[in-house]
Amino acid sequence: MPDVTLKDVAVRAGVHVGTASRALDPKRRHLVNAETRQRVEAAAGELGYRVNVLARSLRKGSTGMIGAVVADLGNPFLPPMLRGLDEVLGPRGYMIAVSETHEDPETFRRVCEQLIARRVDGIVISAAHVGDGDFISTLEQSLPVVLAVRRVSGGGHHTVTHDDILGARLVTEYLVNLGHQRLAQLRGPDDVSSFAGRSRGFQEVIAEHGCTEVVTHGRAGEPTTAEGKRLAAALLAADVDRPTAIFAQNDLMAIGALEALGEAGLRCPDDVSIVGYNDAPLTEHLTPPLTTVRLPSNALGRRVAAMMLDQLDQTNEPPNTVQLEPELVIRASAAAPARDGSRRMSA
Repeated sequence: MPDVTLKDVAVRAGVHVGTASRALDPKRRHLVNAETRQRVEAAAGELGYRVNVLARSLRKGSTGMIGAVVADLGNPFLPPMLRGLDEVLGPRGYMIAVSETHEDPETFRRVCEQLIARRVDGIVISAAHVGDGDFISTLEQSLPVVLAVRRVSGGGHHTVTHDDILGARLVTEYLVNLGHQRLAQLRGPDDVSSFAGRSRGFQEVIAEHGCTEVVTHGRAGEPTTAEGKRLAAALLAADVDRPTAIFAQNDLMAIGALEALGEAGLRCPDDVSIVGYNDAPLTEHLTPPLTTVRLPSNALGRRVAAMMLDQLDQTNEPPNTVQLEPELVIRASAAAPARDGSRRMSA
């Protein structure tokens, strides 16, 4: 039928036009009982009715788009998180627009401003640095914002994160209980809350057990495989007693450390144990499989999406921080230190 209207659909389905509108609106269809919704959808299909998304967005001042700002799309932790967002937001009629920042502050701000200019309905941010609190507060004056994984200074924001201090403590205590006394950590950017928490948890355990931290020179500019390899190679080449265990603050850096270890003619875990953080996909298939801390990225994405919907639905929930529990995942990349593990690289 040419020029089929919503009223035509309502008449065919035997419902009020307002009910037909709600049944065909992904954001409001949950307000209509399943039987009526199915009848309206069937009528729309029979008549060939198509919703004019552009007209609806102009009428309601909503685009149906949610921005997701991430640091690095190459991080395998992110796809499950983004899938979790879509699993919750998709059925409500929202699409996810993803942009990355590569940890660059100017890019981060520009991306957020561009998303606002494109009239997204909300922004999920997992690329914030600690000092971005004021900027986040400015964004929140324009649209709903939810922080994912990373926190910012000041508090008072809708946030879903992970107990990074506890997670780092779990994996470091595991290494200490294996008998490691000289340990090193490969640090991520120092202005990112998750890496700051992991550093704190690691150092707390080192101090409590009287262990020695073999200090690395510098931090990763970005928490990538290349940076993990660079830091680990410098650590292994230093004229000091090498550590018997290395805690990489994410799995990508742990993979880089495994590469550096192999190129130095050493084996994991025979010569040096290596552990990571995040339990990114495929880490269990590395050689050796990686001991790590599981950060449930899909579940985190779903919690972030639910928090975003609360704001979009104007439930007036006050800002709060949801903190997911870490889980130690033990695999083959960590073992008790060898008796001769204290030899210098130059020996």
